[in-house]
Amino acid sequence: MTHRYLGRVPGHDDAGRRRVEQLEAELAAAEEQVSDLYARGAHAQAAAAARRAADLRDLLEVLRERHRVAAELAEARELLAAERDPEMRAWLDAEIGEKAARAQRIEQRLAELLTPPDRHAGRPVIVEIRGAEGGEEANLWAADLWRMYQRYAERSGWETETLEVAPSEQGGVREVTFVVKGPDAWTRLCHEAGPHRVQRVPATEHQGRIHTSTATVAVLPEADEQEVVVRPGDLDVDVFRATGPGGQSVNTTDSAVRITHRPTGLTVTCQDSKSQHQNKERALRILRARLAEQQRRRQAREMADARRAQVRGGGRAEKVRTYNFKENRVTDHRIGLTLHALDRVLAGDLDPIVDALVAEERARRLREGAAV
Repeated sequence: MTHRYLGRVPGHDDAGRRRVEQLEAELAAAEEQVSDLYARGAHAQAAAAARRAADLRDLLEVLRERHRVAAELAEARELLAAERDPEMRAWLDAEIGEKAARAQRIEQRLAELLTPPDRHAGRPVIVEIRGAEGGEEANLWAADLWRMYQRYAERSGWETETLEVAPSEQGGVREVTFVVKGPDAWTRLCHEAGPHRVQRVPATEHQGRIHTSTATVAVLPEADEQEVVVRPGDLDVDVFRATGPGGQSVNTTDSAVRITHRPTGLTVTCQDSKSQHQNKERALRILRARLAEQQRRRQAREMADARRAQVRGGGRAEKVRTYNFKENRVTDHRIGLTLHALDRVLAGDLDPIVDALVAEERARRLREGAAV
């Protein structure tokens, strides 16, 4: 669960105790507000107040434990300083080590509670994978990445829904778009965006030479209709007969849908379903996500003066991660993490990489927002 930022928390002195008392008063007021709002039928506001109360309750529990453990640790250190019996000193020394480790765990939990949250946490995630540089080998690699994320979603207990697939001639995918639904899917997947580089001997290579190819991954929070308003008058909707790889017809009805958003020029095509209605609904979901991302990027450029796009150019030299088959190696270049476990990663065991990326993101957000 991602908690709302609740302010700076002092240490274990009188200021810390005053902060606990202040939070206790805030919790009592929040709980009273929840009851009052529910009684008045304001359920949306009551739910928000209930989440605020839950955040305060969690924070208070950790702060009380922090104060208790700090007092116990100080007492044990005083006893050790005065103790002369070797056996008793050894016991106290072990007790201090255990309490110090417990105090460290409490500080880590407190850091999590105080980390400014990502406003997209909990939303469904739209993932787009495209073959980039490397011809058909890039398309084959895009299909491998798609399978990797499907396996990771299955291991994580998330639901997936394929919105659109454009297969390539040799069993790869030129591009694929799918949705991942899970309470922590955005938090765990948002760092996957960027060019993913593969180094391996392609199946079509008869001389055993290693080729380097890339596929790009874009990760977008699904936008709801309230967040991004798409006016019907701004859309050009074309319907046509769906086709498969190589241009052959795979449908005898005009079920494929292409939507063009005239103000921005964004175009989305969906033909994976045999239903024109489903294809249109899926195309609109993708369009809203892309429009929301476009708006976020524009705001970020205004605030930070040119933030780089998620997938950049997709070139071989531009990469967030490299997958080397010969060495069974995966390297995430953003955090300098290397694992010799490519087979397990492709089987969906992404947690060691994702955990490190999430920890780095949490540390960054703490530096920017709220030091404990």
